[in-house]
Amino acid sequence: MTNAVVQGVLLGGLYALFAAGLSLVFGVMRIVNLAHGDLAVLAAFIAFVLVDSAGFSPFLTLIVVVPAMALAGYALQRGLLNRTLERGPLPPLLATFGLSVVLQNALQEGFSADARGLDAGSIENASISLGGDVNIGWLPLVTLILGAAVILGMSVLLYRTQIGRGFRAVSDDPEVAEIVGIDQRKVYAVATAIALATVGIAGVLLGIRTTFNPTDGSAQLIFAFEAVIIGGLGNLWGTLVGGIVLGVAQTVGAELDPQYGILAGHLVFLAVLVLRPTGLFPKGALA
Repeated sequence: MTNAVVQGVLLGGLYALFAAGLSLVFGVMRIVNLAHGDLAVLAAFIAFVLVDSAGFSPFLTLIVVVPAMALAGYALQRGLLNRTLERGPLPPLLATFGLSVVLQNALQEGFSADARGLDAGSIENASISLGGDVNIGWLPLVTLILGAAVILGMSVLLYRTQIGRGFRAVSDDPEVAEIVGIDQRKVYAVATAIALATVGIAGVLLGIRTTFNPTDGSAQLIFAFEAVIIGGLGNLWGTLVGGIVLGVAQTVGAELDPQYGILAGHLVFLAVLVLRPTGLFPKGALA
């Protein structure tokens, strides 16, 4: 059971990476990007193309994938989502749902429904023994460290930089922020660019850790959303805790019965919704 808990903590690092961008976008704009998981799968396929056609190592693809996803996020927000924000909460949801459908079908058309993977070599199986049956894999450990580093970087950005002050200003009161000269549309676009950059990292690590196919985005969105809700909407460090709680629930559930791994995570999510609907560390906005 100890090993299951340790593996759950490590798995939580991947979920935190998926959820960090979702939490940032909600904290700044109060919307949920329903294409979030599909964008992560898109990043994994970009990495696959670079590995397959250009001979990149999976980790090296990050130098292309992360900037490409950031640019895509900026363009997506400026070109599409900003047009929907002033019409209430439903149009952005519908727009991102439509984007999700388009991405899934485009990826399936381009790559077929076959599962793909990224081969990172010996690091995938290398591990550190802590004694007994407890082992820490190098790849999950790197993923957890990256997840914590990304959230730390986001926190520094929010509380130590001018653009972070802009994020918090439009989150607290968009109308007042506009009056004092903050361009909401630009701030929103930068926030989405940062969110999709983190999604790019998560997508590549997902491709290294397991196989993926064009329809996997929906499952990744659910895990990211559950991590955000468990931790508390808009709370970045809460997102890390939420990812770890979800990961531990899944691995402990799988330890009890292999069929109950994913179900155990969903049950913990439902328990948090019932007992503490605002999450473990509620914030609601980036303040």
